[in-house]
Amino acid sequence: MKVFRKTNGVKVNVIDHTLEQLKNYPHASIHIGTDSQNHGDVTMYSTVIAYRFGSSGVHYIFTKHKMPKITDMWTRLWKEAEMSIETAEWLTQQINVKVQIDMDYNGDEEHKSYRIISAAKGWANSLGYKVNVKPNEQIATRAADYCCR
Repeated sequence: MKVFRKTNGVKVNVIDHTLEQLKNYPHASIHIGTDSQNHGDVTMYSTVIAYRFGSSGVHYIFTKHKMPKITDMWTRLWKEAEMSIETAEWLTQQINVKVQIDMDYNGDEEHKSYRIISAAKGWANSLGYKVNVKPNEQIATRAADYCCR
């Protein structure tokens, strides 16, 4: 598994950290999301595990992954789904938790990312995950977007 960090840069053990969050906040919901951005000759991906504490805030941990620049939008966006699902699968196989996957795709047909929704969402749904896409709440992908900058 990739190295996840708190926002202050401290490395965390994802399992221990998740169990601690759920112990302290038993009704927290867990959201996983990935965002990407091209910078120069690289594509930066950031995957976030966000712990939502009802209406009283969110805490998240993140990991970053850099690769050669991906200019094809479909390929870049599909990789976001792969990384989120891979993280969700790993986490749910380690501990019995419910996870939602936030996908930074827009449900409005006017947006290019609309075309990938049925395939990516269908894949995640087939594995048992609830999927959130825009304009619905985007907890993890908002944080991932911030981490990519």
